[in-house]
Amino acid sequence: MAQPISDLPTPWRHTPLIHSPALSKHAGCQIYLKLENLQPSGSFKSRGIGNLLLSHLSSLPDPSTRSKLHFYSSSGGNAGLACVCAAVSLGCPATIVVPLSTSAFMIGKIKEAGAAEVVQEGTSWYEADAYLKEVVIPAAEARGEIPVYVPPFDDPKIWEGNATLLGEVLEQLGEAPEGLVCSVGGGGLFSGIMLGREQAGGLAKGLKVLAVETEGADSLNLSLREGKLSTLPAITSIATTLGARTVARQAYEYAQQEGVRSVVLKDEEAMEGCVKFAHDERIMVEASCGVGLALCYGGRLRKVLPELTEESKVVVVVCGGKNVTAGMLWGWEQQLEKAV
Repeated sequence: MAQPISDLPTPWRHTPLIHSPALSKHAGCQIYLKLENLQPSGSFKSRGIGNLLLSHLSSLPDPSTRSKLHFYSSSGGNAGLACVCAAVSLGCPATIVVPLSTSAFMIGKIKEAGAAEVVQEGTSWYEADAYLKEVVIPAAEARGEIPVYVPPFDDPKIWEGNATLLGEVLEQLGEAPEGLVCSVGGGGLFSGIMLGREQAGGLAKGLKVLAVETEGADSLNLSLREGKLSTLPAITSIATTLGARTVARQAYEYAQQEGVRSVVLKDEEAMEGCVKFAHDERIMVEASCGVGLALCYGGRLRKVLPELTEESKVVVVVCGGKNVTAGMLWGWEQQLEKAV
């Protein structure tokens, strides 16, 4: 007999919000870290993608068909890992299509998590996603499966899941911070935070959201500069998990609201964020997360928000990510030292 939906586990967890004296000193204000690196998949994506999978299970007209359900996602890494972790916890298979730029290390992590299969196709997420929709899913249907497409960021259910992050922050902090820093790839986290800001109403009044990207993966900033939803010709940043050539339309629309700042930093600054954060907090994060943390160093945060004082509270979403090793951090540190 199928397990009742109400008895299914939640594929994500509440994460700590901690004050960082070290980063506060660097930034010149009170920095709080939302540790999304402690999610089951190692990144915030467990929230949104987990919520999407739960919604599909709860909407099955015939629960007896659950054994035929198979989740399929396209991802540069972390979204695929989150899909597999959530699917396994819910007793379902998941297959992931990743672009050729995805590292062998990341593919190994997805396989270790329990993926039914990992397929490599295309030079970017855009091509991998097209292959999933046009080839992989039709083949699954022909085999008699019930394939469910799981986008990495562009779905209202994903934004709803990610909105829970801001709800937790407001509860843990007891008030709205003056600023919240999040990395932007396809815009799923950013859209969730903005949805959470809407849901909180007056509780989040005055909250400024800093949407941070790296050069070469700055599809949101490109769209804002051009005044329309725009597509990068290619992803050239080392932050490959930010590698969506076009952000979700909802993210573009949210980015035009009051209180949002679009920030673009260089790959070297993202590396610096990762290396210094590892030294200060003994936590390893990948470059897509390090770019947000980099704002806490070198006076960058005060340049973006000059109104901040020493008492101002700013939350940085430590979005995590599995695409990092001690060797990578050491290599980045050596590279940064040579550039000085």
